Amino acid sequence: MASLLGSAARALPADLQALPYLPVLIAVTPWFVLSAVVAFILAWIGKRWLAMLLAIVCIAAQAWWQRPFFSLSSSLSPAAIAAVSGASANTRDAYARVMTCNVYKGRADAASIVKLVSEQRVEVLALQETTDEFVQALDDAGIRDYLPYAQVSTSDGVYGNGLWSATPLGDPADDDVNSSASFMPGGTVDFDGTDVRFVSVHTTSPTRGYWRQWKRSLDELGLMRAHEGTRYVFMGDFNATADHAPFRDFLGNRFSDAAQLAGHGFTFTWPADRFPLPRFAGIDHVVLDKGMTAGQMQVERIPGSDHAALLATIAVK
Repeated sequence: MASLLGSAARALPADLQALPYLPVLIAVTPWFVLSAVVAFILAWIGKRWLAMLLAIVCIAAQAWWQRPFFSLSSSLSPAAIAAVSGASANTRDAYARVMTCNVYKGRADAASIVKLVSEQRVEVLALQETTDEFVQALDDAGIRDYLPYAQVSTSDGVYGNGLWSATPLGDPADDDVNSSASFMPGGTVDFDGTDVRFVSVHTTSPTRGYWRQWKRSLDELGLMRAHEGTRYVFMGDFNATADHAPFRDFLGNRFSDAAQLAGHGFTFTWPADRFPLPRFAGIDHVVLDKGMTAGQMQVERIPGSDHAALLATIAVK
């Protein structure tokens, strides 16, 4: 029954998914396949044929919904893989290693983030829930040795979102989305003559009293599909998985989730601070515009944060 109800919630339209507690239930959709398998085995042992049929339906639905995470739909060229494998970042090509992480109200270890940026040769970094003290800690840890250009903004004067880049950020803005959730700063990066607009995303968390606001913040992101003439990469904490209809509506027929493009498998990033509870929800994303490809997805723990960092290699043309 739990598998059936969980699967049914995933199939609801976006408006109904914003009902209280449904976003939380839907966030764990992939895990319902485990209870469906158990239900199938028990029903088979007990020869309860209807229960077996319902379990099979649940398993089949889950397999169909989660298939894109395990089915390669685009692949990086050997040139792209070679470009991000050198001793230092190459900022003069059409490829880049990118990274996003929610730094949990500035509590994440800044030195660990800088170390990961250095090791992974990250060219564009998006961080959410920054504070002035955390940004200073990043500077003290040497972030500007690798990513000297930054755009950080805050809507409440306390917590902000930011972008850091190895090359100049063209037309930097405090908020590209005009979101009711938070300022989502943007900046344009030149990739070998191709301009790409990066945006650091942080939507409203689906918690008590904020269910509708959660959907509204995702709907506001969805309006970006109409911004023709600009190629986008959105990176950040979307507070939604691919099982949430409002997130899929945001993607529409223009944007793509990098993890699904790469066929990497699940990229569960939250919660990262509740050991022994494993990370069980992929609410952080790298989202690409049409014509881009992604691969080499990676999830890395950052001490002090409740989110793991998400990394990807992208090819913008």
